[in-house]
Amino acid sequence: MPDKEVDRSLSQTVKAQLALRDLILNGELSPGDRISELPMVDRLGVSRTPVRMALVRLEEEGLLEAIPSGGFTVKSFTERDIFDAIEIRGTLEGLAARLAAERGASGSDLVSIRDCLAEMDTVVEQQLAGGNCFPAYVELNARFHEMLVDLAQSPSLVRQLERAVTLPFASSSAFVMVQAELPEARIVLTVGQDHHRCVVDAIEAREGARAEAIMREHARLASRNLRFALRNQETFDLIPGAALLRRRGRT
Repeated sequence: MPDKEVDRSLSQTVKAQLALRDLILNGELSPGDRISELPMVDRLGVSRTPVRMALVRLEEEGLLEAIPSGGFTVKSFTERDIFDAIEIRGTLEGLAARLAAERGASGSDLVSIRDCLAEMDTVVEQQLAGGNCFPAYVELNARFHEMLVDLAQSPSLVRQLERAVTLPFASSSAFVMVQAELPEARIVLTVGQDHHRCVVDAIEAREGARAEAIMREHARLASRNLRFALRNQETFDLIPGAALLRRRGRT
């Protein structure tokens, strides 16, 4: 297949994958809904092969489940599934922080992540002063976590973490918008930012065990945010993919 055709096929697959993911996360496709190739071809406006590949990729991400008779169904998740996903992410980010500390981060990389940290400090100060800066914080928070993992210098770990956070609830930013609605939002935001600062200090000081412990504890802030969201329907709806969650006591 010529290179241009390969590139076009990949582009169409990504387009279909992103569109299907949005349909699932927005609740337009509900848990248990069966998804077949041909209806999605018409709905997404791409050919059958990209749709087939997109469905396979979303199964690998964990959002779909293949069924023996053909096609896929949208998966649902229990509260335990989400808490486990957060814990796995914290374990992997903790490992990344420990490796970064033990292997030694370059001076330029430390400058870059501290620059990101300084931007986050500014946004946090504005938020605490009464601004509405959480969207900016979400973006910076995601960048900080990506930079932290890159400091580990481990492509294998990056791949495992990318796989772990494909579920919408598991990413480092999944519950940041929920955090804005917490009664103790100011405290949680301050603590989270202090975790960021402390882990960079630990990495620079080559304190691997401390860096790992900080990131594992940092991930548990997301678990705290989730517990709050589960008690509050309005806040719960802020979670990406909330419609996929089977809440206890609900059908």
